[in-house]
Amino acid sequence: MKKILRYLLATISGFITLPVFGQQLVGTWRLTAADKILPNGKRTADYGASPHGIAIFTTDGHYTVEIFNNERKAFAAGDREKGTPEEYRDALLTMSCHFGTYKVDSANKNIIFHIDKGSFPNGDGKTRINSFTLSAKQLSWQLPPRPNGEIPISVFARVH
Repeated sequence: MKKILRYLLATISGFITLPVFGQQLVGTWRLTAADKILPNGKRTADYGASPHGIAIFTTDGHYTVEIFNNERKAFAAGDREKGTPEEYRDALLTMSCHFGTYKVDSANKNIIFHIDKGSFPNGDGKTRINSFTLSAKQLSWQLPPRPNGEIPISVFARVH
């Protein structure tokens, strides 16, 4: 009984610390689009026509995001330690994953990601602020522009 009470208190206290708008973010989300806006304004697929991915936000402020191109190539050697430079490059550029903690800035409609680790090591230990939109069934965020001017956009549908 004490364990159940401690779990409930921890869960409720974590939920209460999120702003009301941020509480709507909690749950599991399935990726439906991973696009980019090109410098000329055109929106195009960034991770292929049918990207796969998930985002999970917990009540205590932890998250994970995984985005994959559906058409990833297997390594010819069948051994991840024996890939060619091209295979390693393709493997890295066909995924975007990171995890850590998050906060919601409801007033400015931003998700503040405190990235613990990610597939691109330059983001490890950094904070990234993404503008987002949220409805009962859809979550979408826009990343800061890349050095080449492209602006990535991720769109998710609520799973639960």
